[in-house]
Amino acid sequence: MTRALNLQWHSLAFSAFIFHEIFDNPLQDETPQSRLKQIGMMSVLYIMHQAHQQLTLSSIVEITGLTRTGVAETIDPLVRRGVLTEKFVKNSMGRGKARQFEIAPTILEKIRSFQQDSNSDPSQP
Repeated sequence: MTRALNLQWHSLAFSAFIFHEIFDNPLQDETPQSRLKQIGMMSVLYIMHQAHQQLTLSSIVEITGLTRTGVAETIDPLVRRGVLTEKFVKNSMGRGKARQFEIAPTILEKIRSFQQDSNSDPSQP
């Protein structure tokens, strides 16, 4: 299969997986609007991930135009769900700490395994 088609399948699989992960597992006191925001945020984060951009609050604010609080309100439930991991790194000035995120490796592995399953030849054992 061509690389472009593989990327399209990977993106589609990621979107479908995230949709089901968020809507099938609502958090306590979570609104449907919050879940929609999370799906949208994961789309943005996935595009940033594909472009090898750092997923920090500052870079997400820059891309989305949201406030830091607005980004944090959408990111925090994604961390609680386990679809994002969070670590603290030095900020760009090297003095303070910054929150840096990563799409959970388990999520990416599930997507890769789905892609491999869909690419396998059903006539082969």
